[in-house]
Amino acid sequence: MAQPEKKGGLLRKSSASKKPLKEKVVLMYDEIFTTEDPSKSSPRFWEELFLMKVNLEYLEGKLEALDGEELMKIKDNINCLFQHCIQALGEEHPIRVVNALQTLCALIRGVHQKNKSTSGFDIINMLVGFDKAELCMKNLMESLDSLLCAEGSESLKSLCLKLLLCLVTVTDNISQNTILEYVMINSIFEAILQILSSPLSRREHGYDAVVLLALLVNYRKYESVNPYIVKLSIVDDEATLNGMGLVIAQALSEYNRQYKDKEEEHQTGFFSALTNMVGSMFIADADEKISVQTNEAILLALYEAVHLNRNFITVLAQSHPEMGLMTTPTSPIPTTPVTPLGTTPPSSDVISSAELPLDADVQTSNLLITFLKYSSIVMQDTKDEHRLHSGKLCLIILTCIAEDQYANAFLHDDNMNFRVNLHRMPMRHRKKAADKNLPCRPLVCAVLDLMVEFIVTHMMKEFPMDLYVRCIQIVHKLLCYQKKCRVRLHYTWRELWSALINLLKFLMSNETVLLAKHNIFTLALMVVNLFNMFITYGDTFLPTPSSYDELYYEIIRMHQNFDNLYSMVLRLSTNAGQWKEPASKVTHALVNIRAIINHFNPKIESYAAVNHISQLSEDQVLEVVRSNYDTLTLKLQDGLDQYERYSEQHKEAAFFKELVRSISINVRKNLAFNTLSQELLLKEFSTIS
Repeated sequence: MAQPEKKGGLLRKSSASKKPLKEKVVLMYDEIFTTEDPSKSSPRFWEELFLMKVNLEYLEGKLEALDGEELMKIKDNINCLFQHCIQALGEEHPIRVVNALQTLCALIRGVHQKNKSTSGFDIINMLVGFDKAELCMKNLMESLDSLLCAEGSESLKSLCLKLLLCLVTVTDNISQNTILEYVMINSIFEAILQILSSPLSRREHGYDAVVLLALLVNYRKYESVNPYIVKLSIVDDEATLNGMGLVIAQALSEYNRQYKDKEEEHQTGFFSALTNMVGSMFIADADEKISVQTNEAILLALYEAVHLNRNFITVLAQSHPEMGLMTTPTSPIPTTPVTPLGTTPPSSDVISSAELPLDADVQTSNLLITFLKYSSIVMQDTKDEHRLHSGKLCLIILTCIAEDQYANAFLHDDNMNFRVNLHRMPMRHRKKAADKNLPCRPLVCAVLDLMVEFIVTHMMKEFPMDLYVRCIQIVHKLLCYQKKCRVRLHYTWRELWSALINLLKFLMSNETVLLAKHNIFTLALMVVNLFNMFITYGDTFLPTPSSYDELYYEIIRMHQNFDNLYSMVLRLSTNAGQWKEPASKVTHALVNIRAIINHFNPKIESYAAVNHISQLSEDQVLEVVRSNYDTLTLKLQDGLDQYERYSEQHKEAAFFKELVRSISINVRKNLAFNTLSQELLLKEFSTIS
């Protein structure tokens, strides 16, 4: 009877219902699962075990089949197996090392399955025993470090990273995983950096290395000094930082490519024919079908790099010619479906030359452009929880970027112009923008476009208040930089002003529904203060005097919205309800906007009457505005160009804790399907007798 084929996963459970064959290795496992020491009857037992091809399904299944009491009876043998695995990692014979690594993975996963409800302490005791834990874990970490840094087999390095990911994600909440104390003490940080700095290692293992680092950084990050945080924050080696940026860019690019492929497939499919036939009324529903799983693991890595390491900011604008030169690695990579949270690593050649040039003759791409495209996709639909988390994390990353002086310098650099083709949500009242007509502009224009796009497309019943607040804060921080450095950005500011006024209109129209869930006055105040920023300081950063005139024109043209807002906040601020104080803040903030409206409206009406014009053109209104500035009195408002800096620990700790938990669960789940099969590993060493 032929042995059932093993699937391509390192720890994959057999889907077949057949009983495992009693091959020699299985008989040896059975001996371990007795209360007797197997080496008593067979002195060479452990030596022979690691020459046998590992039967992962059987070993892990055997562990899972035991109840807690039975497992405790064979604890000594489990400890002995764990220790001999660690010893085997130091062997020169690569097959022994492969078998030891795979056995360790099966042991960790199997014991975890029996200890789901218990703490990491119980898992340590079951695997290695408290008395020997410190020495054994030190030896394990040193062996893994040596294997990762050695010139040897890429497959061995891959297995080492899988084992480490297995170790890190053994509990859902990684901060409760006491095993990680040993990973903190015996750091593998330098080994991870070495992988990221070497082009060959990065191509093969970069994704796993970056995800592993992102998880390690989040171990008890608020409770104790995490050495991985400290070390990541001071990395200044250009090759390493660029390597990390390349891995992140590849993963995000792969997501963007998958989305584009699905979008094209979708447009040529059934829904396209249907919408052509009956008009555009189904367009929004049709678009919801375009879904590619988000990649929160790699997004977390990008966040940690941007947030912790100021040197990484330079990587965001670094062109990546290497991306376009990627070739398929010689060792086959198993193709697997993308799983939730995008824990599947992209293949090494995911970035084709098509991703690089947004216009093939003009430019290459960079990490920031790829990230902005990714953000424009995931932020389209925030109804799904994973996308909501991804959208929030994208905005948090952009918040960190918008606060950074150096990042702002290259965002606003007139000599760094790009065409950034953001994804726009299909909407009935607007045509799809033609990609070819995109102008070349500084990167900050793409960030502002992304914010405007979000503001316009998310005014809905399930109002994402938190995301709107972050969005407005990002715009404000960019304006603060422009005001401070007197950067005159040539941007279509009218689109932003129009989006902000429509947002205020939406808040007023849905006052009752929204107030039941949110303090809408916080958001309204932020929007009004953005206008105050333009009114007070616009002459220092708007591109031309006519831009400043256009600001006044928009305020006057849409004055009814500001009048209605004033009526609403005045009504609530004169009542003794819970909204009295926040509403009164908006009332005070509207003083200059109301002064502009009350000053210019009579002048415009007078001009129309004198010239016998019923409807003034834009040019005529602008003429009135320009000739009446000198009689306008405005109040100086303090603090418009100041903001509270982003702080993770005080405001975002709960969000990151939950995010890391979901990533950890999915990394663990995905390890079962993504790892190299043993057949593939052994083939690499087939020349060894």
